[in-house]
Amino acid sequence: MKNYLFYILSLVVLIGCSRDSVRNNNPYIPSYNFSYIINLNLNTPLTIPINPVVLTEPSGISMIVMKITDNDYRAWNANCPNHALSSCSKLIIKEDKVNAKCTCENYEYSLFTGVGTAKYTMIPYQVEVLGNNSIRVFN
Repeated sequence: MKNYLFYILSLVVLIGCSRDSVRNNNPYIPSYNFSYIINLNLNTPLTIPINPVVLTEPSGISMIVMKITDNDYRAWNANCPNHALSSCSKLIIKEDKVNAKCTCENYEYSLFTGVGTAKYTMIPYQVEVLGNNSIRVFN
């Protein structure tokens, strides 16, 4: 009886797990591994909360980085996740400083969550706060 109950619970757990294919399998933006250290002394706008900045790391990956609190930063790919790469697919930071906008179709995305008005969400990057007044953005 215990084995039967174990198998049923395992089956329920497996059925409940699913892939988030919409978020992770974006057909428009390639996924490249990178690691970029940002010196906050040279990027002083990133020392101010809710003051997003568009940066391009040496290999050409554009990103939007924003400080939330002292130990919480968000970083996103700066290309519209719902449009093939083109001259208009770069996201721009709106005047409210909490949203980004794609100029191709006017899709908007939250810089807090990456969720927007279209099918795919913004591509998130991981951020590590380093001890020497710098952060590392990586994929």
